[in-house]
Amino acid sequence: MIKWLCNYIKSITIIIFSLSTIMAVNNSNSVKEVIINDEWFAEINNGEYVLNCRIGGMENDGETVILLHGFPETSYMWVRLMDVLVNKGYRVIAPDQRGYSPNARPTLIKEYTLKHTVSDVLAIVDAYKLKRYHLVGHDWGSSVGWAFIAEHSDKLYSWTSLSIPHMKAFQEAYRNDLDQQNKSRYIGFFNMPFIPELYMSFNNYKNLKKIWREHEEEEINAYLKVFRQRGALRSALNWYRANIGANRNPSDYIQFGNVEVPTLLIWGNMDMAIGRKSVELSEKYMKGPYNFVELYAGHWLIQEEFDKVSKEIIEHLKKYSSSYYEPHLGRKKE
Repeated sequence: MIKWLCNYIKSITIIIFSLSTIMAVNNSNSVKEVIINDEWFAEINNGEYVLNCRIGGMENDGETVILLHGFPETSYMWVRLMDVLVNKGYRVIAPDQRGYSPNARPTLIKEYTLKHTVSDVLAIVDAYKLKRYHLVGHDWGSSVGWAFIAEHSDKLYSWTSLSIPHMKAFQEAYRNDLDQQNKSRYIGFFNMPFIPELYMSFNNYKNLKKIWREHEEEEINAYLKVFRQRGALRSALNWYRANIGANRNPSDYIQFGNVEVPTLLIWGNMDMAIGRKSVELSEKYMKGPYNFVELYAGHWLIQEEFDKVSKEIIEHLKKYSSSYYEPHLGRKKE
């Protein structure tokens, strides 16, 4: 009897494990979804590369929001906002971008241009068969967002940029504004080969940790877990080398222009990397609904002013939902 009971329990365990595996791998969009430490992740293929994405609320009926992180962070920066969005009924996807995902870490600098990083967003869109969605970015994630708008604006309900102005506005300030030139001096250092990696990783990543002054210990540890991986820091810095400086490939240039997508730009007036000039210049490129919010904060808006930032984002998403474009249909799942 005892032997039979043990075999029965073993059989049930195998069946449950098998079912959970099937549910994780086989979904309607052929996306591999797995649960790790009570968090859901998706693996998205873009050619030979695989992006790891935090996901939430995929069972919800609301619209989809894609969140793009910057340097030197990962999708972990969005975990609090993801909880808020999921509770509001949205479906949320936050990738560890190219260079940050272990299986999407090209060795060539040219593979980190905005053309390539935009293709990663498209891979997510195609994998989930999204017709339209909201896009939110911070830092380099915002740069990807501006580039995405330049080439695929018809796919978006709304766009939210944290900290980073329109790319042409930034380029103009970078050329002509002394304040922005002073704030951007670090870019030349990041473009140097090998030295930035050595500097940031020296003495157990002491200098990299200095950047995260507004971050909590748990978040810092999550980032260090990534940057301690082979090639991760170099890959993250390759975003600068590929898009700013001598390594730029003319065939990968993005034609930034006027923006008609409803846009929210949130900027902290104590930002150590972005000056006022480029933010003010952004308005002339906004030909659609545009809302600019200035906060008394630095570059790390999510960490410094989460309540204010999340409130502005939620209001923006609600205002420019599907009902804004198709009022006769009301809110619909896309």
